[in-house]
Amino acid sequence: MPAMDRFDPEIVALFETLAAASAATPATAIPLRGDALGLREMIDTGLSAIPRPQTTNVEVTSHAAQTSDGSSLELRWYVRGDDEATDRPAVVYFHGGGRIAGKLDHYDGVIQHYVGETGTPMLLVDYRLAPEHPGSTAQQDGLVAIKWLMANADELRVDENRIGVMGDSGGGGVAAGTAILAREHDVHVAQQILVYPMLDDRNTSPDPQLEGLVTWSHDANWTGWNAVLGDTIGTDDVSPVAAPGRLENFDGLPSAYIEVGDLDIFRDESIAFAQGLFRAGIKCELHVNAGIMHGHDMLSFDMDVTQRSLAARCRAIRAL
Repeated sequence: MPAMDRFDPEIVALFETLAAASAATPATAIPLRGDALGLREMIDTGLSAIPRPQTTNVEVTSHAAQTSDGSSLELRWYVRGDDEATDRPAVVYFHGGGRIAGKLDHYDGVIQHYVGETGTPMLLVDYRLAPEHPGSTAQQDGLVAIKWLMANADELRVDENRIGVMGDSGGGGVAAGTAILAREHDVHVAQQILVYPMLDDRNTSPDPQLEGLVTWSHDANWTGWNAVLGDTIGTDDVSPVAAPGRLENFDGLPSAYIEVGDLDIFRDESIAFAQGLFRAGIKCELHVNAGIMHGHDMLSFDMDVTQRSLAARCRAIRAL
């Protein structure tokens, strides 16, 4: 178990505040390893409490895109009301939730913050979740969303050559996999912004230096990946589209911004993905933030460490 002095002091103070608050409420049972639907319920409860930054002048419209199997995906388009540009970039965003949870409503305030701060419009994708929709379904939905945005680029005043993908946690893995799938289909993606991304299904063995105080455990990670991959988890049969940590050929991928905390179980796989990009000669900005655990920004927008993370992400978005 990591010593508390490894955490940023603001994180320690946040832990103490949360512990005091939880002492007055009944303890919530942790879902058993493999209980994807139980874990979904717990994640969705947590995500529903995401603090909402104060943002004004962001307009939101809802659209739909059809998948090849006849399903309909909800797409939410966020744009700043004072933006009159005719050739602007845009970001396709994939919400977090361990590939098994998360809803568009959970991320409404977060996306409005990014759009309000950067002026860059965003398309929030209601991609389908495992275990009901396993394998690379989420990434296929991501490609549908990119193609929809390109098809409507003139109406939305977007430069189709400046479309990036972005996501956090499970959504970061979907964003990375979507970029890989887009490469396979000769669909141009200008940039990938990966916030503590979930990339590698083989990362399921407890790390004694991290386990115990992490907000996303190795058991939870196994549960999420097992829902996505079933019996193929950890085998040689896993596609890098579904689990981008499996990728060997990084040639032709877009430049990247990758951010992860050093007290996050996704730390090493994020670093390894960045190294793959480096070896392929692809521009990559890698942040390994000291004293930070998974999802710290979703617990409080007021901490300096969160403000620094948000500022760095906004700078990456503006670089599109």
